[in-house]
Amino acid sequence: MTPLFQAALELQTELSRCGAKFCFIGGLAVLRWAEPRFTQDVDLTLFTAPGEEAPVIDAMLGRFAARRAGAREFALRHRVLLLTASNGVPCDLALGALPFEQRMVGRASAFEFEPGCSLVTCSADDLIVLKAFADRPKDWLDVEAVLAGQGRGLDLNRIRSELRPLCELKDAPDILDRLADLVKGIGRRAGSGRRARRR
Repeated sequence: MTPLFQAALELQTELSRCGAKFCFIGGLAVLRWAEPRFTQDVDLTLFTAPGEEAPVIDAMLGRFAARRAGAREFALRHRVLLLTASNGVPCDLALGALPFEQRMVGRASAFEFEPGCSLVTCSADDLIVLKAFADRPKDWLDVEAVLAGQGRGLDLNRIRSELRPLCELKDAPDILDRLADLVKGIGRRAGSGRRARRR
């Protein structure tokens, strides 16, 4: 098993033992829904109601090494717990509390990346929401890859409805415009490809 999957499985096993609600996001989710890409760390969203973070944080710090001093206080203040798996792979646990994050975790499903390694990841729709909201060049490349790879399997209406309030919080309405342009561009390319195959 690759070190990345080994670390993710180790993390998932402990979180499941704690009864936590979570799903993998980031590079692992991109591996599931788009194309193979290089990723060095494990990212996941751990949903906790406000004020209920401490028990899970303490349980994870009792099992995994922290990547910084004062990791508990940092996690409570900044809502991200920075850990290291036993094989040295960095693991970032984002402490989710938004209604979208709760729905995302509820929609997550398991996927077998390797024999014996089934990991719970976010849906393709929710991955697009997360990546578009992050709004970095590399995230838009991932959005484009997921759009191209999943095509008609995506629920674009749900993606827009989940992304819109997040963009309002960030005061970044242009994110929705950029996503719409990407969807149109991929649709045009797909149409051109179908016409070329018919000739």
